[in-house]
Amino acid sequence: MTVASQDLTWRPMAVSDAEAMADLLNAVDAEDHVWGQYTAEDAAEELRSPIVDLATSTLAVFDGARMLGFSAVHYKPMAEIVHRVKTAGVVRPTHRRQGLGTKLLRHGLETAQRLHALHHPTLQLIVEAEYGEAVHGAVALYTAEGMTPARWYRYMTHPLGTAIADAPIPDGLRIEGYTTETDEEFRAVCNEAFQDDQGATQLSAEQWKVWAVNANFRPELSFLLRDAGTGTAAGILVTVSWEADTVATGIPDAYFRVIGTRPAYRKRGVARALISHTLRAAQDQGYGRASLRVDADSSNSGFGFAERAGFVTQHTQVRFCIEL
Repeated sequence: MTVASQDLTWRPMAVSDAEAMADLLNAVDAEDHVWGQYTAEDAAEELRSPIVDLATSTLAVFDGARMLGFSAVHYKPMAEIVHRVKTAGVVRPTHRRQGLGTKLLRHGLETAQRLHALHHPTLQLIVEAEYGEAVHGAVALYTAEGMTPARWYRYMTHPLGTAIADAPIPDGLRIEGYTTETDEEFRAVCNEAFQDDQGATQLSAEQWKVWAVNANFRPELSFLLRDAGTGTAAGILVTVSWEADTVATGIPDAYFRVIGTRPAYRKRGVARALISHTLRAAQDQGYGRASLRVDADSSNSGFGFAERAGFVTQHTQVRFCIEL
């Protein structure tokens, strides 16, 4: 059956589509194992994001009330030299190889160019998309539209328990838990820690709230290392956890969303100490495992820290790019 022979509805997404979106994402994850399970509340939070204009940046396809796929484009409000726009999309496994994915991806690429012309017309435009390396249909789709693999990431898990490695707090530093009063320091460290990372841009306060300090954020498992002498925030670790994934797997997972160290404090054991401390806190609070995503390059310091801390690779994701 082809797209043309089906009586389908194509329209932008709306917040009222949250339940349909969660159902679609859960069906995709059951097949592709790419992000974990969603609740309708998780989907609604993404759809309500103040940094996404659903009417101009999304497209979904429905068979009645059932969402079969969608495309969503996220431009960078703060960009310099290169404007990296992310296009994300999925198709329900039962409706693949019918042309839906091609139409949705082309929507993403065209929308990225339109948003780029509107917000950053003088900058270089690179459109990016990420998916599981083992999902061959997605890899073939991106390749067919001229996108090429540019970067790989490892999704890694830690069993906690006796596998937790000891790593002392470095001399001159003290550890603090997250508070609303230190939220801005957490964001500042994140921005500075990744300012030289390819594809990273500075997160505004609004973006930070949507991406990190959202409904899945776990302040009791988020920590900051502070220079006891100067009062400077040296490094951070931010944790999130998805209730839907816990229900689906029976394993509460502490996902380390951000592990960042200010350049001036690197090579002093900041990341190792934060990881070790947070793993023990997760163990004490009844979590069944911890997880994170790091650059797959074996020379990358993040991968080295994670591997030495006892994390094991579960699967690899790849970022596809195209310059337009």
